[in-house]
Amino acid sequence: VMGEFVLSGGGLKLDPLSYTMFAAPTCLVVLVVGTAITWDPRIPAALHAWQWYILPNALLAFTLNVLVAATIKEVSAVGFILTGVCKDIFLVLFSWMFFAEEVTVEQLLGFSVTLVGVFSWSYLKVAPESGAVRFAERLLGMPATPQQPTENTPLVKEKV
Repeated sequence: VMGEFVLSGGGLKLDPLSYTMFAAPTCLVVLVVGTAITWDPRIPAALHAWQWYILPNALLAFTLNVLVAATIKEVSAVGFILTGVCKDIFLVLFSWMFFAEEVTVEQLLGFSVTLVGVFSWSYLKVAPESGAVRFAERLLGMPATPQQPTENTPLVKEKV
């Protein structure tokens, strides 16, 4: 949510690359503290042995962080979370179809409830004036949202 505030609102209004450079030092501090707490003397030798894998991994992680910031800027933090949940469902179903992994009834039920929630949220965003959304608002006891004007809404009400 902080990322969405900094990327699209607030006082800074950063682009995705600047946001990544803004957030990176905070992440570095957390990682350095975690490494200091769990330090093992074998770490420098392992770093040297894996150096040719660590650099491409770091570049890929940097690219991923910029893409995450760009996605949050375009679809909002909630949209990003919903996208991540759908990705997780896809990965589990992919492993079920191609690698014969077992999917339990509880997982299928959880996926179904999650997808219904994602589709409901999407429908709420796309068609907030629809009868189904109005019915859900009344069912949940939410205050009715005023009708949004459209292109066909007259600017001045006619006198009867």
